Amino acid sequence: MNVPQHIAIILDGNGRWAKSKGMPRNYGHAQGSKNVERICEEAWRLGIKYLTVYAFSTENWNRPQSEVDALMTLLRNYMKTCLKTAEKNDMKIRVIGDMEPLDEDIKKRIRELVESSKNNQGLNFTIALNYGSRDEIVRAARAMAQDCADGKVKSEDIDEKMFTSYLDTCELPDPDLLIRTSGEQRLSNYLLWQLAYSEFYFTDVPWPDFTKEELVRAIEQYNNRDRRYGKIKEESGDV
Repeated sequence: MNVPQHIAIILDGNGRWAKSKGMPRNYGHAQGSKNVERICEEAWRLGIKYLTVYAFSTENWNRPQSEVDALMTLLRNYMKTCLKTAEKNDMKIRVIGDMEPLDEDIKKRIRELVESSKNNQGLNFTIALNYGSRDEIVRAARAMAQDCADGKVKSEDIDEKMFTSYLDTCELPDPDLLIRTSGEQRLSNYLLWQLAYSEFYFTDVPWPDFTKEELVRAIEQYNNRDRRYGKIKEESGDV
C-alpha cells in the first residue's frame, strides 16, 4: 500500500455525535480530542510522516459563548496531554494560525509544546488553531508587501515558491490527501493554497468514531486515484 506522506484532516462531527448519544456537545469535543491521540499513533505506525488537523477555525468564534469557553478549556487540557504524548511518541508539534486572539496562558503552553518537541524525530503533527486559510493568505500577503516596501523583496522575483515561504505551513510539504469526517463535502476555509493538488476523501463517519480501519480505507481510496498533479496524461490526453 502506497502511504501518503502528508494527510490533512477536518475533524468534523463531534457535536452531532454527542447529540446522537444524548450527551452535550462538549462531551463530543472531549472524545474527539482523545481520538486525535489515537489516530496520531496509528498514522505513524502506518508510515505517515505528516498529519495536520483542523482543530479550531477563525469562524468558530461565532459559536455560542458557552461552547467557545468549553473549547478553550478543552484546549488548555489538551496542551498538557499533547506535551506528554509528544514526549512519549517522539512527535514534533507545530501550531499554525493566528495566535494573537488566544489567552496568554494558552499561547504560553503552545510555545512550550512547540519548543520542547522541535527536535523530535517521529510524526510531524500540526494543529491548525484559530486558523482560516483566507486569513493565512492575507497575513502572508501583508508580510510580503512589507518586505517589498523595505527593499527585501523585488516584485519581479515573487513566484509561487516565494509566496509559499510566507505561509504558516512553509516548513511542510503540501498534503497528499485530505480527509473530512461526518458527511460534509466542503473545505471550510482549510488549507486552500496547500490543497491545490490533493486528493479528497469524505466519509459519513463522525470524528470520534474514526478508527485505524477508517484511516486505512481512506488510504486505499487514495491508492485507487490517478495521481497526476494536474499534468496532462500522455496516453489519453485527459486533463
